[in-house]
Amino acid sequence: MERSGEDFDIIIGFLGFWAVVLLAVTVWMEVTAQPALGWALGLLATLVAIYGMVRLRRRLPARK
Repeated sequence: MERSGEDFDIIIGFLGFWAVVLLAVTVWMEVTAQPALGWALGLLATLVAIYGMVRLRRRLPARK
């Protein structure tokens, strides 16, 4: 069975959702003058994971 890019699309979408959530939480923490470093690092890790998944996705064929 050949891997398709659609499997990666699901993971990218999942990570994208959490990136938006983490962005909102980080902004809220900054606006309310609370410590936001942990949230920002989580956001950075999520964005790096999305970048890696997109790079892997480009190598895979589309589902037939």
